[in-house]
Amino acid sequence: MLKYEHIELLNLLYGIPIIIFGIIFYENWKKRAYKLFGEKQLVSKLTSSYSKRKALTKHILTILIFTFLIIGLSNPKIGTKMEEVKREGVDLIIAIDLSNSMLAEDIKPNRLERSKQAISRLIDKLTGDRIGLVVFAGDAYIQLPITTDYAAAKLFLSTVNTNIMPNQGTEIGKAIDLGIKSFDMKNDQSKAIIIITDGENHDENAIEKTKEAQKLGIFVHTLGMGLSKGGPIPIYNKSGIQIGYRKDNDGNTIVSKLNEELLQKIAIEGKGSYVRANNSKVGLSTLFSEINKMEKKEIGTMVFTEFKDRFQIFLALTLFLLFIDLILSKKKNLSNSINLFKK
Repeated sequence: MLKYEHIELLNLLYGIPIIIFGIIFYENWKKRAYKLFGEKQLVSKLTSSYSKRKALTKHILTILIFTFLIIGLSNPKIGTKMEEVKREGVDLIIAIDLSNSMLAEDIKPNRLERSKQAISRLIDKLTGDRIGLVVFAGDAYIQLPITTDYAAAKLFLSTVNTNIMPNQGTEIGKAIDLGIKSFDMKNDQSKAIIIITDGENHDENAIEKTKEAQKLGIFVHTLGMGLSKGGPIPIYNKSGIQIGYRKDNDGNTIVSKLNEELLQKIAIEGKGSYVRANNSKVGLSTLFSEINKMEKKEIGTMVFTEFKDRFQIFLALTLFLLFIDLILSKKKNLSNSINLFKK
């Protein structure tokens, strides 16, 4: 098994496209600069030592050096010994709403970001419990299968946003149904689903799926994200800059409001709790207290108990590639290779 001591550093790998863009921009700028410098024949003689293949190799080395350095700093570890570990806990599925209305800023910085912050803090409190993530809007998808790998859970949580959902809407029923299917019903662990949403759309199927979950012994809790006054839904361009608010067909700004009645009904049918978030607190700690009251049963899990660091391999590769890059950076003596007075 592979795990990372500092898995959050892997987010820096998103910088690779930026490096590639910078290389392309630099090469284009260099071509334009050569044209402005002088005649093509003269520039060709002055740059006779320049090799396109060598330049391409150096650019590839730059990307590889950056990649290996980040992986090395994150310290990958390889599992070397597997043992059965006994634990006590519950199985928990968190279903988070990724519809556009979750971008409303009545709860700061917005409903979605505040939800992610609260879930991250909840994960930090878990010990023997298993957790899975489901995301939903017009459809529902498993973001993370149920696991005890809390570092992976936080990594997957950090990647969720409204842009990953192909269909918009608020299909809570689909989220509950997928949550049910995500559990291993063969074990007798206590199970619960937490739905985090503004519940803006009225979803009758949600009540039916909640009843189905409760028949299977699964508790369904709801966390309402939004204030009673509601808030407009911002629109962002590709650069992440806000360019306005969503409007209806008549040109009026749409105000997204919390559907508290639906979420209360779901909690009642699911024999769970309903909590409404606000700007002072989100409420997941309250739900966590309810979950802690559930019966926790012992279960054996095969896990790796010994890991060996492998950062040395990637840092060694980084140093080796830096050495190669240094050799390629050596330039020929131009005075010996160029004669500007020769016809």
